[in-house]
Amino acid sequence: MSLQPFFTISLDFELLWGVFPEKLIKNYGQNILGGRKSIPLMLELFKKYNIHATWATVGMASFESKKELLNYLPDAKPDYKNKHLDPYRHLSCVGTNERDDPYHFGYSLIQQIIDTDGMEIASHTFSHFYCLEKHDDGAFIADLESASHAFKRLNLAPESIIFCRNQYSDYHLQIAKNMGFKAYRGNENHFLHRPRDKHNLVVRGLRLLDNYVNIAGNQVSSLTLTNCGLYNIPSSRFLRPWIKNISLEKLRLNRIKNSMLAAAKQGKGFHLWWHPHNFGKNVRENLHVLCEVLEFYNKLKVEYGMASLTMSEVRERSL
Repeated sequence: MSLQPFFTISLDFELLWGVFPEKLIKNYGQNILGGRKSIPLMLELFKKYNIHATWATVGMASFESKKELLNYLPDAKPDYKNKHLDPYRHLSCVGTNERDDPYHFGYSLIQQIIDTDGMEIASHTFSHFYCLEKHDDGAFIADLESASHAFKRLNLAPESIIFCRNQYSDYHLQIAKNMGFKAYRGNENHFLHRPRDKHNLVVRGLRLLDNYVNIAGNQVSSLTLTNCGLYNIPSSRFLRPWIKNISLEKLRLNRIKNSMLAAAKQGKGFHLWWHPHNFGKNVRENLHVLCEVLEFYNKLKVEYGMASLTMSEVRERSL
């Protein structure tokens, strides 16, 4: 589908629900708190550069208190084969409200995002659902229903969905379509990025290297309509956290800019994504990198007419 060149940012807003069970408060809490601190600063940058962005939100992270959260739990739980992944077993460790437990509750942040012009709230499922983990039939539908109810209380009806850990199959795409979603963020079109429940060391190493040297191509984003009727707005690049190595940081930024330029020249899109907690350490340095990316977008806007669009806006402009 033809479209003016576009620049799409999507963020996976998860708090601790997205890194459980690998990371807990004792070893990742500061990243979560730093990520919270970074969100208002990101929003200020987005306003400064007139950026539209999609925030894929875990339903469980949208609440203000545990009492409220418990009223929205789905009847059917996933019952993963790997019991450690089950967030419902983790509820006993969750605090009473956002003030006491900022690691699990993000209502105030969601309100800030909603109140900022140009922001789209998308679904990141209710419980940070792992689609490619073995789970009970009906659990994914129940999860999306709970997410829908949770968002409805905020007067939201998300039309875009981003699958957790980028895990999905045709089965889950069809369910998302049946539940009323219209677009999703697909994975990059390369074997390194195809949906997997786990990544082996070779794949992980090559994916890391691809952030600095061109292994998987520019991965420009082209809107496509899948067989089930969902629009795919594939990812182009994950914005990795800043590191102290200046030479590698220059390579990383140049890799992003070269791909953005390729998208602009081809009349295609560049879809950049990350989690707020990726900015949780070295907040200032990570925001500086984001500024450089947004400055380069401004240049492409002037030279090639590149537009900053949410996922929903990308889909709407194709109709």
